[in-house]
Amino acid sequence: MGTKLNAIRRHAVSWTAMLPMAAIVIVAYLGTALWTLRISLSSSRTFPKDDFVGLAQYARLFANDRWMLSLENLALYGVLFIAAALVIGFLLAVFIDQKVAGEGVLRTVFLYPYAMSFVATGLAWQWMLNPEAGIQQAVRRMGYPEFRFDWIVDQDMVMYTIVIATVWQSSGLVMALMLAGLRGIDEEIWKAARIDGIPKWRVYASIVLPMLGPSVATVFMLLATAVVKLFDSVVAMTQGGPGTASEVPTKFIMDHLFGRANIALASAGSIVMLLTVLALVAPILYARSRARRPREAA
Repeated sequence: MGTKLNAIRRHAVSWTAMLPMAAIVIVAYLGTALWTLRISLSSSRTFPKDDFVGLAQYARLFANDRWMLSLENLALYGVLFIAAALVIGFLLAVFIDQKVAGEGVLRTVFLYPYAMSFVATGLAWQWMLNPEAGIQQAVRRMGYPEFRFDWIVDQDMVMYTIVIATVWQSSGLVMALMLAGLRGIDEEIWKAARIDGIPKWRVYASIVLPMLGPSVATVFMLLATAVVKLFDSVVAMTQGGPGTASEVPTKFIMDHLFGRANIALASAGSIVMLLTVLALVAPILYARSRARRPREAA
């Protein structure tokens, strides 16, 4: 009887300690998400209105050329950013995993950009890509007057400059997560591969990468969430320009929320982005839970 009472007391203490966090999740996250959904179904402008217009704001949203352009830009950015960050981060992890000299220093150097503010990164890259003061001007002064690197003011190329800046900043995080996965691989696998004469690239492609599945899934989820949240770098580097060439959904939402006093349309955009995040994260979480069940049953 005393043992049961002690167990009940421990559970009660645990649940009591979790109450503040549960309250924050319910009120601050779920509550605000539901409030945003309600506003998106109204005709609110500067202030919330307690009316109901159904999906009219969503129809207006997807009829807006600027919103559709922002989605196209985000899709292009997302594919390039995730692919480049994964490849570069993995190659950096493989390089450091070779027990190179100064490994600790290299890890710090590669990871340091991620510790920087996205605003600071954007401003630094804006200066470097400025045709009148950055890389283009420096190369021209070295004796190459025809050299051009003015992507940041080119409507067709500006999104690629944002990809370059954010990949530079995020690859270190990918490297750290991938390196942790690589260090968890049994050394006997490498010994067996060397004995059998299997090339290293084949070991990585056929054995190591499949074993890094959980690490890759985690990295993909983090990068995909970062894609949907893309805002700071765009504002710092281009302000959505030239024109609207680098417009992204989060900037569209912020502009309509604060600049154009249309909180219903901004809320509709926010709900679309929330659903996008859920669509990206839910399959990964479901696959990981399915993979965990056989181990728990065993």
